[in-house]
Amino acid sequence: MERRNFVKTTALTALGAVLLRPLEVLAEEATSSVATKEQLKDIELPAGIRERYVPGVNGLTVHVLEAGFETPERPAVLLLHGFPELAYSWRKVMLPLAAAGYHVIAPDLRGYGRTTGSDNAYDGNFASFRTHELSRDALGLIMALGHESVHTIVGHDVGAIIASYCALVRPDFFRSVLLLSCPFGGVPPLPFGVGLQTAPIAQQKTAVQDALASLSRPRKDSTSYFSSRNANDEMLNCKQGLHDFQRAYFHVKSADWSQNKPFPLTSGKAEEFAKLPTYYVMDLDKTMPESVAPDMPSQKEIDACKWLPDSDLDVYTQEFKRTGFQGGLNWYRCTTGGLNRSDLELFSGRTIDVPSCFISGIADWARFRPAGALEQMQQKACTKMQSFHIIEGAGHWVQQEQPEQVTELIVDFLKHLK
Repeated sequence: MERRNFVKTTALTALGAVLLRPLEVLAEEATSSVATKEQLKDIELPAGIRERYVPGVNGLTVHVLEAGFETPERPAVLLLHGFPELAYSWRKVMLPLAAAGYHVIAPDLRGYGRTTGSDNAYDGNFASFRTHELSRDALGLIMALGHESVHTIVGHDVGAIIASYCALVRPDFFRSVLLLSCPFGGVPPLPFGVGLQTAPIAQQKTAVQDALASLSRPRKDSTSYFSSRNANDEMLNCKQGLHDFQRAYFHVKSADWSQNKPFPLTSGKAEEFAKLPTYYVMDLDKTMPESVAPDMPSQKEIDACKWLPDSDLDVYTQEFKRTGFQGGLNWYRCTTGGLNRSDLELFSGRTIDVPSCFISGIADWARFRPAGALEQMQQKACTKMQSFHIIEGAGHWVQQEQPEQVTELIVDFLKHLK
């Protein structure tokens, strides 16, 4: 039976530029930027995983979980979580990766959990949450930890988008990349040859969001909802309560929800896009908690959910209750507002040329967002894609739903890097 412990950092220990800092100190710092004054609670972690706080990383003090730290000079494997998750989401894969010989590092991303120093307010500097800055955070963290490169960067959901960007712009540092759930469809092209035209070309197109709203059943994309001013409050203070909202949200995006039977979309048109479940393409007048509430699992289903028991879900609930969602939501604003695209355009024509791998759950719709991205990744955007895997019995939360299979595939990828 797995031995578990409550991890407490109760002493200051210098290690180069890195400090272990007590939870009480971080609680005092954190309360200036979070919704409540509740003290940080201990997180129950498997024995062999420790938490630490790394100051001075691109203006942040980064909360990190790590395994395999006992042996120096190990190659680094960096794990980046998605929304609405935490470094804690990697708890099931960290020890097996460490046992395979790696220094495994999983931070709370900017705006999440116990990482502090960011301006998380809706009316704050939301541009600091663009993919470019989150990639700078990843680079700075690894350098602060004393590594000259990352053997493999692994990203899930939003973390996969950050990992893709890291591998795209710094292949010398991020030596390989493994993407979970969200494919990298390539860098958006800049207009080519238009300067040779004698007359300007009309490029005005109907926005997909406007087209969704004009359907007979008016809809909106979840990314637009997450970018709205009210999203944080509506999720944090929803009618069913934060815990039940998160339970329903994790449930409907998992393989436990029988209606998840994803298929490729033929285009990015609104009519096609509206075929996605309502947790991705919502009814226009609904909040996210209202969208997932009808599919709240029964108590019997909750009791049967071994990959996310209530004790584990409580970690997410206590952390987001304390911090709110706005820090994580600010990345979506950078996406819908065009900042993330404009940063990518600087690398127009460039591909990911380090070894790559893609893993997704069979019940995960994310691999088909946006339409055609999966095929573009395999055929063009990632020139050294060594493996591609679809896992049975998993939805969007693949590393939590099927951690043994995911770990086995990651280790196999690492062993066969070319």
